[in-house]
Amino acid sequence: MNNIQEFAERVIGNVERVIIGKRSAVELVLIALLCRGHVLLEDVPGTGKTTLAKSIARSIGCTFKRIQFTPDLLPSDVTGISIFNQQSREFEFRPGPVIAQIVLADEINRATPKTQSSLLEAMEERQITVDGTTHMLPSPFVVLATQNPIEYEGTFPLPEAQLDRFLLRLHLGYPDRADEIAILKRQRQSHPIDAIERVVEVEELLRFQELIKDVYVDDLIEEYIVSLVTATRQHDDIYLGASARGSLSLYRTAQARAAMQGRDFVTPDDIKALVGSVLSHRIIVNPAARIRNVSAQALVDEIVGNISVPGARAGRRYEREAVVATR
Repeated sequence: MNNIQEFAERVIGNVERVIIGKRSAVELVLIALLCRGHVLLEDVPGTGKTTLAKSIARSIGCTFKRIQFTPDLLPSDVTGISIFNQQSREFEFRPGPVIAQIVLADEINRATPKTQSSLLEAMEERQITVDGTTHMLPSPFVVLATQNPIEYEGTFPLPEAQLDRFLLRLHLGYPDRADEIAILKRQRQSHPIDAIERVVEVEELLRFQELIKDVYVDDLIEEYIVSLVTATRQHDDIYLGASARGSLSLYRTAQARAAMQGRDFVTPDDIKALVGSVLSHRIIVNPAARIRNVSAQALVDEIVGNISVPGARAGRRYEREAVVATR
């Protein structure tokens, strides 16, 4: 797993030339790439969401397309369209911007539900269907979608089926004082993204996507994951809990996080570090709790605090470093 750790450090170090002070967010996006998952970046304008997506794409050498979602955007503007060629007397497929390795769906909640749904097949099955013909998407294929959580006027909230297809939801937040001064200095002459170069090959990413599946997950860790997800379905303040896809997502992201830290086994700390980003967007808070300003993230934190963390058990592989997790 040292190769994956070194791969991650190269990419993160390169992206941090542009995105300052947001290492945890960059790590989460890289985890999503290793897991073949999609990311929902939810934050106010100007926090670097688009720049992060571009930096990741350039660092890995992936093809990058940006789709600006607006109310008048049509599904064919996303997937592509078949046009009749008068010379050949045949229909020709003109691919849309979704056919790329990294797709930035900017302000995804500003498009109508019909247009939003055009991404469902692409995100889940890595293919699109236009006029009855299926077109496979390139590998890797990752959607990085952004939305503004403050300004809801004229927006269309993503349905639960689409939210569930995002592996992670994360927030960048404002930079602190020192980081913001560093940003000013770095952009004095030009934007640092103009000088960013590829530091790894796409083939490396594809190989590591398969390799992380070999990271060992103990039975106790699996039980811990299921206990956390089950608790979201039984909590009094939660109307709809996380699906089985949430359990699978937490399982796979924990494997990727462990590999990025040079380990070939998952610990409870991996689960606790990821559970908020993996589950908070998959649950619906009931109306009574929303009136009390209870957030999904707060409920997930409460559940993590209430579920017992698995401790050591003799003879288990993940104890090779005497890992005993505490709350």
